[in-house]
Amino acid sequence: MTPLLLATAVEAALAAGRVQRQHFRSPIDIQKKGAIDLVTEIDLRVEREFRALIAERFPDHGVLGEEGGDLEMRSGLNSGGASGIESRSHRHRWIIDPIDGTTNYAHGLAIFCVSIALEIDGRTDLGVIYDPMADELFTAERGCGARLNGEPIQVTACREMGDALLCTGFPYSVQEKPGHLIAGFAEFMKISQAVRRLGSAALDLCYVASGRFDGFYEETLKAWDVAAGALIVEEAGGTVTGTAGEPFSPHAGHIVASNGHLHAAMLSTLDTVRRRGA
Repeated sequence: MTPLLLATAVEAALAAGRVQRQHFRSPIDIQKKGAIDLVTEIDLRVEREFRALIAERFPDHGVLGEEGGDLEMRSGLNSGGASGIESRSHRHRWIIDPIDGTTNYAHGLAIFCVSIALEIDGRTDLGVIYDPMADELFTAERGCGARLNGEPIQVTACREMGDALLCTGFPYSVQEKPGHLIAGFAEFMKISQAVRRLGSAALDLCYVASGRFDGFYEETLKAWDVAAGALIVEEAGGTVTGTAGEPFSPHAGHIVASNGHLHAAMLSTLDTVRRRGA
């Protein structure tokens, strides 16, 4: 992989973090995309600036972003945001969540990040996640390991669920069908040391990769939530699958990520909840 690709992702992540930090806890425009799904002017600005950078530096690359969809950059940008044609045919496609943890950001809670991944021929080969409030830059290139601020990181060696600190998240549709989500949360609470819910899947995955959590699971996700973080976990020595143990795809919408030792137990617990029909 050309060094320019990683350098571009890091440059964009740090620039996004500066914007996020500058406007954090300041008056900003906040709108609703759904009942509990928010978007801020900072989400839109970060993604717009990222798309402009990719269009300038890699005009034949595509971009999949939370706020602008799947657009090919050759058609350019206008003053109102991203514009273009839907395309999934390009070899290189960037995936960005301009603020993962928008609800936290909008409420002044300092748990959020920017997440950037790069797919090459449909496979995630690069992941960069930056937490501007902690000044933590997580990076991974496929086959090259995972790093935090340039230093190698790895998952934990925890082998017992009773000693495990886990994390999960709930989708924006949780108010409609909370039953099995709450049941899963309760089941993991019974068998683990504790379960946390931070509100940023990208950071949750980074925390698995860096040994702060032992495992993470969640359903009803988008590629921009997990593409970069899943690669970072894998490159830190962890295991990542779908919730039924199938090979992971960032576009499938569900994930289990762990240190590897706990993976079978986590999958078994999720299967138990499914069979109960909660």
